[in-house]
Amino acid sequence: MKKVLLICCLMTAFCFNVSCIDSKLDNSEVKLVTAEEMQSILELDDVQLVDVRTPEEHDEIHIANAQNIDFMSPTFEEDISKLDKKKPVILYCKSGGRSAKCAKKMKDAGFEKIYDLEGGISKWKHSDKLDIKVKS
Repeated sequence: MKKVLLICCLMTAFCFNVSCIDSKLDNSEVKLVTAEEMQSILELDDVQLVDVRTPEEHDEIHIANAQNIDFMSPTFEEDISKLDKKKPVILYCKSGGRSAKCAKKMKDAGFEKIYDLEGGISKWKHSDKLDIKVKS
C-alpha cells in the first residue's frame, strides 16, 4: 500500500513539473501559423499584422491591412517600439527568414504574443485563405 501511495505522489509531482515547464515554454516561444490559422487569429483577435519586407516588396504584393516595417531598415528597432507589446503580432516576410529574426528581436523586446506566418507570403500567395493585394 505504501508503494502505491509513493508512486501516486511521484506521478502527481512529475505531472505538476511537466505542466509548469510546458507553460513556461509556451510563453517564450514564437508560434508558427498556417494561412488558415492566421486568418482565424485575424478574425478573432485585435492583432497587429506586420510585413517585415522592404517597401518595394510590400508594394508588389502584401496581405490586406498589413503595416510595413522593413526588417533591414536602420529605423527598425524604433519602428517596432511603436507597436503595442500587449497586443498579438503576426509577422510575415517572403519565405520566413526575416520574420523569424524579427520575431526573436520582438520577443527580446518584451512582446507578449508573436505569430509568424510559416513559409512567408511566397508559400501562401496563391491560397484562398488570405486577402492578398497585388500591384496591378
